[in-house]
Amino acid sequence: MIIAIDGPAAAGKGTIAVKLARHYGLNHLDTGLLYRAIGRLMADQGLDLDDPVAAGAVARALKPADLQNAELRGREAGELASRVAVHADVRAALVDFQRDFARTPPGAVLDGRDIGTAICPDADVKIFVTASPEVRARRRTDELNAKGRDVPYERILAEILERDERDSHRSAAPLRQADDAVRLDTTALDAEAAFAAAIAIVEAGHD
Repeated sequence: MIIAIDGPAAAGKGTIAVKLARHYGLNHLDTGLLYRAIGRLMADQGLDLDDPVAAGAVARALKPADLQNAELRGREAGELASRVAVHADVRAALVDFQRDFARTPPGAVLDGRDIGTAICPDADVKIFVTASPEVRARRRTDELNAKGRDVPYERILAEILERDERDSHRSAAPLRQADDAVRLDTTALDAEAAFAAAIAIVEAGHD
């Protein structure tokens, strides 16, 4: 079984994906880590993140070990990822990696922004996880503050709105809900309620 989960930043798709993979005994891939790793590598090497040729070269040389960098979970890496993800060469270089992962037994849960539309269009179940920008910004702000980062809510909201705009309007596999995906709005749901709703969607779609 292949489950494709897409959605904007801080909507809860990563948490849901991890729990679904554990529940069904499937492999899990946070595809955003691939783009975060490329962005981080380019920044560390002093490369221009807006250079599609350089970004494509880094993507083709990406190694599994590059995904182990603890800094990839940070907010800065997320911004770097959004910048390199606009390049068609980067996305093309990573397509086979993601599809091979999805086809590996016993199946997988992949979360990202173009899984149901571009990477695994034939996935058994597709879920588009979303929430209002204000709620997503509040979640991200609370998460950062809990880690000792004093980041103002207004700044996080502005960054989320900017990233939504960039991800939704990029030419290469823009963020959008697949026609056959089920929309899961987590604005008013806590983590457990969102997971329960996702389970219901999977069960309904995989009868």
